[in-house]
Amino acid sequence: MRHPLHAALLSGLLLTLVSSGALAQAQEQELSAGELRLTPETGLHAPGVPSATATSTPPRATAPLPPVQTGLPPSVLAVLQRAQVPATAMSALVLPVGGPGAARVRFNTEQPVNPASVMKLVTTYAAMDLLGPDFTWSTRFYTDGVVDRGTLRGNLYIKGGGDPKLVLERIQGAFQALQNLGVVVVLGDMVLDNSAFDLPPRDPGAFDGEALRPYNAGPDALLVNFKSVVLKFFPDPAAGVARVFSEPPMAGLAVDATLPLARGGGCGDWRGAIGARFDDVNAIRFTGRYPAGCGDKEWPVAYQDPASYAARALEGLWRNSGGALTGKVVMGATPARARLLHEAKSLPLSDIIADVNQWSNNVMAQQLFLTLGQLAPARVDSMTVPRGRLTPERQGRLERSREIVARWWRTTFGIRHTVPVMENGSGLSRIERITPEALGDLLQHAARHPRGATFVQSLSVAGVKGTAARVGREPGSLAYGNAWLKTGTLRDVTGIAGYVNAGNGSRYVVVGFINHPNAMAARPALDTLVEWTAALPD
Repeated sequence: MRHPLHAALLSGLLLTLVSSGALAQAQEQELSAGELRLTPETGLHAPGVPSATATSTPPRATAPLPPVQTGLPPSVLAVLQRAQVPATAMSALVLPVGGPGAARVRFNTEQPVNPASVMKLVTTYAAMDLLGPDFTWSTRFYTDGVVDRGTLRGNLYIKGGGDPKLVLERIQGAFQALQNLGVVVVLGDMVLDNSAFDLPPRDPGAFDGEALRPYNAGPDALLVNFKSVVLKFFPDPAAGVARVFSEPPMAGLAVDATLPLARGGGCGDWRGAIGARFDDVNAIRFTGRYPAGCGDKEWPVAYQDPASYAARALEGLWRNSGGALTGKVVMGATPARARLLHEAKSLPLSDIIADVNQWSNNVMAQQLFLTLGQLAPARVDSMTVPRGRLTPERQGRLERSREIVARWWRTTFGIRHTVPVMENGSGLSRIERITPEALGDLLQHAARHPRGATFVQSLSVAGVKGTAARVGREPGSLAYGNAWLKTGTLRDVTGIAGYVNAGNGSRYVVVGFINHPNAMAARPALDTLVEWTAALPD
């Protein structure tokens, strides 16, 4: 007998998946794959907790590890043994979702760990609790001029409100709405206002040296299309070339339209083979050959000059939609006297947290985190459960977000657990910390929340969807379709947390982490913990 909510939640999850076009799908795939390629950042350390640093070559034990009395299931210990990772590097918690009831597994749960992307559970649950699943962001279009027979005589202001998923289709829809209002030719400038967030200068390659990886894109109040360009390759054997297309159309960016084909049936490292060059902010060039055996391919990359991305993309999209602009695209503030022309609403928060949790989208999580920093601290302190809806009231800053999440944590969980150490709310960090016990408490609390089903549906499903699709794929797996999970991976960290429906009809909270230089080799131990929980007989 399965948990009675199982069918309803799985059906609801499939219905709430967001279709955002080829660009967003490719972006999300790259983000989830990117979790596995991160390297440590030096110089960051959380006071009072162990550093989770990695070595260039993981140490390999030369002899079997001695047995340790841990309370971990024997099947989990066996996987750790094969990976040559000591049991003490793992923390695990399995307990009934509703309580009371004894934990089935509780090991190392009070020790703070680096949770990697599992930290997104804190950010998304805080956002759902404080803002509500129906919360939306607004991108507003203003003018200081007049509209006359298809012409705007004045400036067009685009004021970002922190929308985490302002992708191509939605920008094109907003531009079409403006043109329907008679704004086709702008006799003035397009002024971009991202002042809703106050962010320090940021090097996109600072974390791991991979500045062109989309998972390293930084937040912005006017975040356009994840600051990414998708390169599309289509072999044309008759012409002996691969034809290249890119989206979005970027003003002032030239992309080579073709590159020679390499003969042969294999594909291999095709990204390396094409010799892409991104050293010129005005061009993307190819100095190699495209393997003919690869077929059609797409490659999402973070644009090499992120500061100018919004201006280039919005100008390109405006002109591509049939609009004209006589002035320039510049950054600036929206005047108080400006008149609102159009308001473009975002997808609801319930859809946003599904993208964040299912595909581990880092920049969307950081947008959520910064939005929380826009809330008034006094309002958060005074809230009671169930919470009323809060609205952003001030400029978003990372330090304000940390303050709000800490206040929310103390209001919600009291002093049972230390407040998590938050840097940017996405887990793309070497200093973020939380105890497995605290995370288990959060998951139990979320299950009791009046809108808890929305939170559960935001998680990836074992064997079915999201980053947990790799879990439960073995024949006869009991976890397949019966576990709602958030995964997390850095080079020396792997983690998993969520809910598992067991064969006995009970639902359990499951939390597992491995912080060790050889964590990736031991990741199957976490999958085994999920399977063990799904097989609990009583």
